[in-house]
Amino acid sequence: MKLILTRHGETEENIAGIMQGHLPGTLSELGKMQAKKLAQRLKDEKIDFIYSSDLARASDTAKEIAKYHPNTSLKFVKELRERYCGEFQGKKKSDFDLDAKDFKATRVQPKDGETIEEMFNRAENFLHKIITKHHRDCVLFVGHNGINNALIAVITGKKAIDIGKLEDQHNTSITIFEIDEDKKHKIFLYNCNKHLTN
Repeated sequence: MKLILTRHGETEENIAGIMQGHLPGTLSELGKMQAKKLAQRLKDEKIDFIYSSDLARASDTAKEIAKYHPNTSLKFVKELRERYCGEFQGKKKSDFDLDAKDFKATRVQPKDGETIEEMFNRAENFLHKIITKHHRDCVLFVGHNGINNALIAVITGKKAIDIGKLEDQHNTSITIFEIDEDKKHKIFLYNCNKHLTN
């Protein structure tokens, strides 16, 4: 299976430093432009299936891509949502004197929030389901920084605790893997956003 992994465009909440979690998020003007440039870059890819987080910031990005792939199935799924932030959701990192890396690296666990392990398991279960169903297809996932890094950790044989060590995924960056049913993988592209510089 060929897996193309991308993140939504920049949001108003990204700019404001707000922790979005399961909030829908609103693409900024730059974010809308990033989504269009991403769609242009992917327009000649043979994509068999698109799965997107059902949160607006990701689904709006996915819809831009889908304009060039009108015959490709597009599904919005909860499994690709960002990590649920519990008490931090909708608040600024500065309200909690939080560094983004503190949250990402599990040094801080929000009350009622999803743990890193829970997000990792969600990513692993969803990926296994997709590999089984689409092992000969090219599949695009449109997600978020946290869940995308969880997927990357699963694919590359890392553990949940390693998610915090991975570099942040740029808005609308592209990562491409080839994965077989034994979970062996090749990386063809990683966190690439050269389409934003054109």
